[in-house]
Amino acid sequence: MKATSTLAIAGLSAGVGSTRIVHDIDLTVSSGEVHVVMGPNGAGKSTLSAAVMGKPGYTVTAGSVTLDGEDMLALPAWRRAVAGLHLVMQYPTEVPGVALDAVLLEALTARGAATDGLDELLRTEATAIGLDERLLHRALNVDLSGGEKKRNETLQLAVLRPRIAILDEIDSGLDLDALRACSRRIEAATQPSVDGPGLGVLAITHYNRLLTELRPDTVHILVRGRLVAEGGPELADQLEIEGYQAFAVAAGVADGEADVETKPVVRPGSLGELFANP
Repeated sequence: MKATSTLAIAGLSAGVGSTRIVHDIDLTVSSGEVHVVMGPNGAGKSTLSAAVMGKPGYTVTAGSVTLDGEDMLALPAWRRAVAGLHLVMQYPTEVPGVALDAVLLEALTARGAATDGLDELLRTEATAIGLDERLLHRALNVDLSGGEKKRNETLQLAVLRPRIAILDEIDSGLDLDALRACSRRIEAATQPSVDGPGLGVLAITHYNRLLTELRPDTVHILVRGRLVAEGGPELADQLEIEGYQAFAVAAGVADGEADVETKPVVRPGSLGELFANP
């Protein structure tokens, strides 16, 4: 069995240009654990995921991000993916002319993983999450509905089997059936097996409906770029009643205007465009 993996985020501050958006983030996720970061619009949730994953246009100004002791901030995004980090994007990128099965074949090859039986594995995973098998051979995310794109992202996660997955609002744009299918598949991946200790998950969301299927060990509340509260699943229930403002006031970060997440400008046809939100 593979050893347990740990993503350690320590004192992380990051932003876009001269605008710092997240401040002094400390968060640790290990194999088999589900951590949920909840926060309002503009709180810095997507900036956190982008900084950890190495998305172009975002700058880390302080702190560290390590995966099993290896410095992730020193690596480009693709190297972080090969090392075992995986980002399920809020807005999956469309890649015309490149089929999903071809993408996964290349990704597994880059990781030195076996590709025998890949076609059968793809069909099995597609059936498990209700993704039409015809989409396995279609251009990645092109002309797919929101639900199909998120099922597609979940299938990629299941096939690539990273150590730690960051889910950036996987529930955005999903109906209840699609949310249930995706959440249950990810929850299953967190369970230990003969092949490993289970996937570690850092899920980012606005709402606690995701928590119905993807059962968290720890819930973190992010307001104005700062983690202001941490607790068990009951914290999400408290949030549902009291709202984010109550947590902000309690933590003394409610004064002034909230920091606004800024999308970086990218050049058409660049790698930045590939990783940028549409």
